[in-house]
Amino acid sequence: MFLIVLAGLIGTLILITAWRAQARSSIFEARFPAEGQFVEVDGTRVHAVVMGSGPDLVLIHGAGGSTRDFTQGIAQRLAQSYRVIVFDRPGLGHTEQIAPAHGRAFSTSAATIVEQATLLRGAALALGAERPVVAGHSFGASVALAWAVTFPDDIAALVDVAGPSLPWPGELSSYYRINGSFLGGIIVPPLIAAWAPESRIETAVEAVFTPDPVPEGYAANAGAELVVRPRSLRSNARQVNSLRPQIVELTPAYGDLDLPVEILHGDADVTVPLTIHSGPLSDLIPGANLTVLPGVGHMPHHADTDALVAAIDRAAMRAGLR
Repeated sequence: MFLIVLAGLIGTLILITAWRAQARSSIFEARFPAEGQFVEVDGTRVHAVVMGSGPDLVLIHGAGGSTRDFTQGIAQRLAQSYRVIVFDRPGLGHTEQIAPAHGRAFSTSAATIVEQATLLRGAALALGAERPVVAGHSFGASVALAWAVTFPDDIAALVDVAGPSLPWPGELSSYYRINGSFLGGIIVPPLIAAWAPESRIETAVEAVFTPDPVPEGYAANAGAELVVRPRSLRSNARQVNSLRPQIVELTPAYGDLDLPVEILHGDADVTVPLTIHSGPLSDLIPGANLTVLPGVGHMPHHADTDALVAAIDRAAMRAGLR
């Protein structure tokens, strides 16, 4: 009798959790709707925000982000000089997940950085951007690197902002490993989506910015809640979990890159340390220019927007676009 009651309670809790996770996801999507337009590339709908005029500039957000990380004022400022195209990466924001490759539907793998670069390149071409400057932050910079390596004729210049670019020691946190696992990916994301308080989301945003302050109004408008949806939690964790071996595979090609490369990194970044990533990367890519921002953490595009604009301008000028 006890086991029957217990099973009933567990079943009820599962149903309530699933309902609440879906309800909160719908609330977050209504609160932070798509800001731009949709482009379909090989059956996948890609969300893009396009503004301004001038040389084409693609902006790619990092892990757990969306277009809203850039449309807090950064994209508008850049749109004074460029035709800015801001993309949501697959499985995040309002872009669909890339359909799994054959035999991968029930695996814990996710869209690779090459697959993501291929998708976003296709979306850029559909929007008329044939050789854009491509700037990526954090995980988005890894995708931008993959774009440069895989499609060198379809990129004018690369701007890497605090991006993981070289293999790192140690393991990722248990958060990514659990949510990225097969069983954990089924159980944990709905629990987080259903029950995580919004104050916890704000704390996570503050941690990403450390030691820099969160810009005024960022937490209310950045749409960090969009990642607290089961599909996005799962996609984000699996993308981050599978990144290191992809970086290992990409690294040997860095020396062959023949395009303007600007790298921007804070020396107080503990999420993607300068000494492991951008420092050595600048030595591997011929002609790469590294700008180190003293005392700045993992969000240099917000902590020093002037430095980001200057890096993009240098990249565009070196590419002969300005």
